[in-house]
Amino acid sequence: MRSSGFTLIEIMVVIVILGILAMFVGPKLLGHTDEAKIVKAKIQIESFGTALKLYKLDSGVYPSTEQGLQALVEQPSTGMVPKKWRKGGYLEKGAIPPDPWGNEYVYLSPGMHGDFDIISYGADGVQGGEDINKDISNWDNE
Repeated sequence: MRSSGFTLIEIMVVIVILGILAMFVGPKLLGHTDEAKIVKAKIQIESFGTALKLYKLDSGVYPSTEQGLQALVEQPSTGMVPKKWRKGGYLEKGAIPPDPWGNEYVYLSPGMHGDFDIISYGADGVQGGEDINKDISNWDNE
């Protein structure tokens, strides 16, 4: 009478196959994490830009540099206080997330490249740089 189950050889064959797959697929997946963070930063900057435009439709102006992106989630109490501010704010999650590297986004209004500038300084958190450390901004967002 044969009991159902896997033999030791079958289990070892599966483990070897999984090991081979991990050897080839693992490095390819790990190499894209930096690229994914750059894309995430671009998407967040784009969503801030959309929220800022909605803010301007309601209040007539963009938040000042002093008010910052926080004006999208909390009604400003300093500077030009908007008369019409959307209850619940202009971002779904009700908070300004940090960039993918854990740094705060830089917001300037008026901006040097338009009505407002939104910038992530990349992985190093310092202005300038290349590759993963390159600045990501709303005027340079593709």
